Amino acid sequence: MLQKKVFKINGMHCTSCALNIDLDLEEIKGVRKSSTSYAKHETIVEFDNNIIKPERIIELIKKTGYIADLT
Repeated sequence: MLQKKVFKINGMHCTSCALNIDLDLEEIKGVRKSSTSYAKHETIVEFDNNIIKPERIIELIKKTGYIADLT
């Protein structure tokens, strides 16, 4: 089942950070699309909840060096 969630991101320093988050997340099985905004300090992730859970997405964002929480 496809879901869309907004995650608050802390630790981004520039638009390249946002791009890196999108590229990393979109390689993960179950993530269909990631749209990260440096200006808003958030990412909107569309994912298959049967394959990946929001908690796992938060863990993956943290592994890339940023702090993430559900809004």
